[in-house]
Amino acid sequence: MIHVDQTYIDGRFLPATGEEEVDIVNPADETVIGRARMASREDARRAIEAAVRAQPDFGRTAVADRLAMLERLQVAMLTNADALRESSILEYGGPVARSQWVANYASQCFGDAARTLSSYAFERPVGVDGVSILQMRPVGVSGLFAPWNAAAGTIASKLAAAIAAGCATVIKPSELSPWQALVITRAIHDADLPPGVVNVVIGRGADVGAEIGTHPGVAKLSFTGSTPTGQLIARAAVDSMKRVSLALTGKSASLLLDDADLRVAVPLALGAAFMNSGQACVAGTRLLVPRARLAEVVEQVRTAVATMRVGDPRDPATAIGPMVSRTQFERIQRYIRRGQEQGATLVVGGEGRPEGLTRGWFVRPTVFTDVRNDMDIAREEIFGPVLSILPVDSEEQAIAIANDSPYGLQGYVFSADEARARRVAGRIETGTVLVNRVAPDLLAPFGGVKLSGQGREFGVMGLEAFLEPRTITIG
Repeated sequence: MIHVDQTYIDGRFLPATGEEEVDIVNPADETVIGRARMASREDARRAIEAAVRAQPDFGRTAVADRLAMLERLQVAMLTNADALRESSILEYGGPVARSQWVANYASQCFGDAARTLSSYAFERPVGVDGVSILQMRPVGVSGLFAPWNAAAGTIASKLAAAIAAGCATVIKPSELSPWQALVITRAIHDADLPPGVVNVVIGRGADVGAEIGTHPGVAKLSFTGSTPTGQLIARAAVDSMKRVSLALTGKSASLLLDDADLRVAVPLALGAAFMNSGQACVAGTRLLVPRARLAEVVEQVRTAVATMRVGDPRDPATAIGPMVSRTQFERIQRYIRRGQEQGATLVVGGEGRPEGLTRGWFVRPTVFTDVRNDMDIAREEIFGPVLSILPVDSEEQAIAIANDSPYGLQGYVFSADEARARRVAGRIETGTVLVNRVAPDLLAPFGGVKLSGQGREFGVMGLEAFLEPRTITIG
């Protein structure tokens, strides 16, 4: 049995003092594999106080010292990659290939941050005739909120930028990922950072999250998760004027243009739709297809999805693992029913578990066609393996439908004509558009527009999200 009952404060593992304990459940077979004690609001205060004490010295560290810290963190994540992979597989059912990618990505984040930091100018002339000097200074103690579906990767990406900028941190992982959080915290501890620079408290948003979000000692919040929770965090931050970065809900569209090579484009579009078993904010869950090619695309999608392996996340052949919880499983079932009630045509999949699976929160990978953009399955983030195919009659209509969404996190364009694809991509109202690929550029800015968030992560803009500009003008 796994036991998670510690916080990490001021460089030490300390007992969590919250009264609530939760089960850690393996979603592949519904067995209880451990227990986790939630941290209390008082634990969160102690973590913040440790970060506040550490901030003055850490904010003045030399770039060379922070580079050395990032390098140690990179090595520590790589050393603990097997444990990170295992916790991802068992705690939320991440397929082994995805779980291994996340483990490696956690290490890569620190290497990428070091690369960005090594060439960044923290002081430079600005203004008329260079009479002013711009200084980029650490914003201060930062609260980092990570979701369960990519706990290690999200913690690493946020922490890497904060360390590079010189910001002490308090990390609040999701209460649904206590074991993943513990594993990555042990890796952070192995990197031997100064006490108080990184603190980790696993607890509920209503107490631990609220304390971090409102404490006057915290200057910056970086949150990845749902739009409603992000809005609550932003509202709470106003009173103390905290800087806030939010990466929120997505409902990404994949535009398959009429000249696309379907042998290439359809597998990529399915990869975008079903990545991480559909439990990804950047999943391309709306596939916009020219009506003249609809039948051809639907048949190719039907064949490919019908052969997707659903089951044991440890099996390298598995494409779709279990959903994280019963609650998420039931949520997806409701959307599948709603799609049929609103008139969409079921192509493959449907309600219930896949044949032969009687336990575990497994969902049948499901595809609808004849979907209108006003249907719930086309407008709301399902966070599961459900793809909606929307027929379009022109490029203009495809762009209009893609943009007819309250969200704008990521988009995809598939075309044999790169110049055309770039032109279309330039009209998509999202923070990122991927053309003829589904793998992101991890040194390019990432973040959303509209209800998908504010601010950017990764690369130079990710570093500057943890910096505050100061101007000195000389007479």
